[in-house]
Amino acid sequence: MKRLTAGLTRPFNNLRLREKLFVMFLLGGILPLLFFVLYSYQTIKSELSDQMYANSVSSVAQINTNLENKLENYTQLSATLYLNNTLRAYLTNDYKLDPTLYVDAYQYINSTFSNVLTTNPDIHSISIYIDNESMPADNVYIKRMDSAFIQSSIYRSLRNTYGNVRFISKSASGAEPPMFTLTRMLNIGNLDNAYGILTVDILETDIYRLMEKEASDKTVLIVNEQGVIMSAKDKSMLNRPLSEYVREEFPSDREGRFDSSYRGQKMLAVYNTTKHGWRSVSLVPYNSFLAKANNAAKRILIYALVSFFVMALLIYITARLFTKRVDYLVGIIRRIEREDFELVDIRPLGRDEIGQLGNVLRKMSQRLSSLISDVYKKEIDKKEVEMNVLQAQINPHFLYNTLASISSLAIRNSDPRMNKMVTDLAKFYRISLNKGKNQISIHEEIQLTRYYVAIQEVRFADLIRVHYEIEDAVMPCPIVKLTLQPFVENAMNHAIWDDKLGINIMIKAYFEGTDIVLKVIDDGMGMRRQDGGGRELPASGDTLLSGYGIRNVDNRIKLLYGDSYGISIFSRLGIGTTVTIRIPGRLA
Repeated sequence: MKRLTAGLTRPFNNLRLREKLFVMFLLGGILPLLFFVLYSYQTIKSELSDQMYANSVSSVAQINTNLENKLENYTQLSATLYLNNTLRAYLTNDYKLDPTLYVDAYQYINSTFSNVLTTNPDIHSISIYIDNESMPADNVYIKRMDSAFIQSSIYRSLRNTYGNVRFISKSASGAEPPMFTLTRMLNIGNLDNAYGILTVDILETDIYRLMEKEASDKTVLIVNEQGVIMSAKDKSMLNRPLSEYVREEFPSDREGRFDSSYRGQKMLAVYNTTKHGWRSVSLVPYNSFLAKANNAAKRILIYALVSFFVMALLIYITARLFTKRVDYLVGIIRRIEREDFELVDIRPLGRDEIGQLGNVLRKMSQRLSSLISDVYKKEIDKKEVEMNVLQAQINPHFLYNTLASISSLAIRNSDPRMNKMVTDLAKFYRISLNKGKNQISIHEEIQLTRYYVAIQEVRFADLIRVHYEIEDAVMPCPIVKLTLQPFVENAMNHAIWDDKLGINIMIKAYFEGTDIVLKVIDDGMGMRRQDGGGRELPASGDTLLSGYGIRNVDNRIKLLYGDSYGISIFSRLGIGTTVTIRIPGRLA
């Protein structure tokens, strides 16, 4: 997982800061913008869908109400004829005994049916099919119930109806338009034996007018209980099963909605069922009402794109202004890396974090330049000290051979003091030269001091008394070579003020914490600071050391161990002088 994450983030990490800022700001801006566009579209779509569903439900309910009222009127009209006893008497009378009686019958039938057609112009025709052979048929109002009629759909639809109304649909044939036919069995007084069958033909256009206004932007259908289309704008759909156009089956509820497809388009189907079992079905293509949502989404998208380009421009300008100052600081840092401090002059970059960084970088460069200068000076001082030490060194072999010759002459001349002095001097230089090394152990430094004191005792005799208090633990620790000797030499040369009493010198070495402290204490004449003329001597705690040898030792200690180590001198006139040498305590 870590390798996969690293592989995905590596290209991003390699981008410049300006490009990273641009990408991040762009993503931070475009993602909410896309979410807003998508949310707006989905919200508008949902609102329009709900609104269209509510309108369709209301429309279908209104169509159903109008349809039920229309069918109820036709049913009541048929009931008037069904209950007309005079009509029943004329239709069931036997006209064989008196053929002239059917004239009265036709006058009544013509008058009655003409009134019905006049008061109901949407009725195309009214007919009664009879099986009374004695009554002649005019094939207009009165028709024979022959074998062809018995095999027709009208007759078959009346089975087991017991005088109830049935509606069937008739397709257009020839010059006749598509129609509804109300059928009813005339069997009053004898439910098992009908004396006639009433048919009322109603123009399909009259039913379609109930939903014509609603069918302008959608498909509205009237479907009977068998699922056959009874009325539609497209007349080719009449008398055809709805399943040929709508694949989904209707739920068992009397009203509701479902998604379907009609002629290759996704549809919202809303339906409602009348008390006669017919359904009013409204098929609304989603494109019809989502067009508004799409148009609104396009406008929102255009505004979003314009906002996106403006935002991208502003982000680019901001990232460029931001990274331009960062690039400037990077250039300054590279010049500092090359130790080019002469032309480093950081201009003001404002008061924000980058401006503060520039101010800190300016101060840091000045401080770094100063530190480098100090380091160069210390390196130069170190080189000078090393040069002085090298210049002070004599070729060891030449020196040892010379001292050996002097010792041989002293023995030949029977002068033991000279022999001892030369021998101590040889040992002194053997340790001090130390093959050119700058550090020796404290044990060797003490031995070096002892040899030096032994040489000086030949000159000063009993005037010099040197004592040692050295802790064994400090003996193997390293120390700068010739640290103690210059201070012992100063005490011998400058501190003796009474030629009879001489001087006492105490040399101490001990641990103080993690540091080693060495002290050279004498009870000589001491030193005092002079305000003018002569040699200026340091007072207690003064960090300025006089004398070339003393400064040399102090500089060498500070160069090797740091400024927290070195020499301090405390002296009081007439009492004596204490020289304190502090070095770090560690094994060689």
